[in-house]
Amino acid sequence: MINTVAIMSPGDMGHSVGLELKKHGIDVITCLDGRSDRTKLLATRGGFRIVENFDQMVKEADLLLSIMVPSNAQQFAIQIAKSIASTKGNLIFVDCNAISPKNSKIVSDIITDAGGQYVDGGIIGNSPANGDTPRFYVSGPAGNSLLSLDGKGIAVKLIGDQIGQASGIKMCYAALTKGTNTLQVALLLMAEKMGLLDQLVEEFSNSQSNVLESMEKSIKKLPANAHRWIGEMQQIASTFEDFGLTSDFHKGAEKIYTLLNESQFGDETPETIDLDRTSLETIKLISKKL
Repeated sequence: MINTVAIMSPGDMGHSVGLELKKHGIDVITCLDGRSDRTKLLATRGGFRIVENFDQMVKEADLLLSIMVPSNAQQFAIQIAKSIASTKGNLIFVDCNAISPKNSKIVSDIITDAGGQYVDGGIIGNSPANGDTPRFYVSGPAGNSLLSLDGKGIAVKLIGDQIGQASGIKMCYAALTKGTNTLQVALLLMAEKMGLLDQLVEEFSNSQSNVLESMEKSIKKLPANAHRWIGEMQQIASTFEDFGLTSDFHKGAEKIYTLLNESQFGDETPETIDLDRTSLETIKLISKKL
């Protein structure tokens, strides 16, 4: 039975998931040592109970959801493994980050060698704060440990007993969704540089109206998240290589997210996005800096 869930870190997705779990009677905890003011604010909004350090978090939690930037996932697992070893805990560690199946297996070894249990995970969908119910795909020998959280603001989908299956489906899915976003940004920037953006948009409105509507909703929001998705594109590119396919698509996507992160809108957060700015205005303003 899962009574206490630790979430690291209570960012956009993490704090919202924590709030939903808390509504369903789960004790939700986190450690804010060294975290940003924004993260601390989101933890407060999520109603998290704050613990002093990782050792205390490992002692108290039945299960830990690691939800963070993929580049931080492995180092965080190493820190938690030290706490598992020192406290002799039997924590269930769920890596929900956008990492490759190969890296998930590395993290699994780190956790299980310390005495913990490991679940391979991947989140698909928006945070509950946006009215969505994110799907938590899980796999591995301990994957069924998350099933008691199903329906508590999240949907848990157990897809197998192999480490790498859940992270694999996340890689494939995000390769399409976040990869497509960067292709759209690149071609719109190119059209603007050619002086053809208005004409291209007119053609899209006639022949690709659904795509145009999607771009208008999403592109203005991308810079606020680009810093997280740079590493995700690296993980996806690595996964393609691991399975004998070209990584070039997502190496290009990585460059577009880097461009967005370094743009005049790269300092925005999901809470501070200027929703009055249209996606086409975003493209035109970024283009002026190129």
